[in-house]
Amino acid sequence: MPTTTLSTKGQIVIPKEIRQRHGWVPGSAIELEELADGVVLRQKRKVPNTSIDDLLGCVAYDGPAKTLEEMDQAIAKGAREHK
Repeated sequence: MPTTTLSTKGQIVIPKEIRQRHGWVPGSAIELEELADGVVLRQKRKVPNTSIDDLLGCVAYDGPAKTLEEMDQAIAKGAREHK
């Protein structure tokens, strides 16, 4: 397991083979996750984690107008199906 040393400025050097394996280049944004027994480093995602359901909520509806009652029924049906 590769090791590194903490400098007096609080900096570490990530070994070249690890940087290359992860595609980390100068300027890469690296997230730090603090755990009880250490710290995990991972490249910051450029796009937040999203699901297809999150994206579908942004798609415009292109059908006939729905009444409030129809929308309420659809919401209730969805809630029953996803219990």
